[in-house]
Amino acid sequence: MNKNIGIALIIFFLGIGFVVFSSNKKDVQNMVEEVEVVKDEVPTIEAQAPEKMIEKGSADEKNKTTRTGSYEAYGSEKIALAATGDVVLFFHASWCPTCRGLSADIEKNAANIPDGLTILKTDYDEETELKKKYGVTTQHTLVQVDKDGNLIKKWSGGSKLENLVSQLQ
Repeated sequence: MNKNIGIALIIFFLGIGFVVFSSNKKDVQNMVEEVEVVKDEVPTIEAQAPEKMIEKGSADEKNKTTRTGSYEAYGSEKIALAATGDVVLFFHASWCPTCRGLSADIEKNAANIPDGLTILKTDYDEETELKKKYGVTTQHTLVQVDKDGNLIKKWSGGSKLENLVSQLQ
């Protein structure tokens, strides 16, 4: 009898293992397919609105200037340079699907970024001191700051530029 119970338990646990493994395999495959779709749909920054962008290493960045109504890579000096308008830090992670979605929408609609708004794409994985300063604990966090870098408002999520703009104070 004990032998039969042992065999039954082995079969039971093998069945559970099979179900878990099968569902995880399907979940992983679905995630891979979603990433591939998003990757194919994300336009490059240069292709969308080069007049609105400042790329790392560009002449504008070397001169430490910023433009209003722009989406650009974070630089600490850019907060003060954009002092006449709104500044939003977008804590973005390259591995975050929702971050990539918002970034793609901002790039797609770069011409619609209101004058005076500077969105600074901040590397979530690299800017640990900045995350501490603003209490950022998750990627896809947006932080509106004043010209001195003081927090005005913090929120998470949103997949469209228009959602970001509607949150500004």
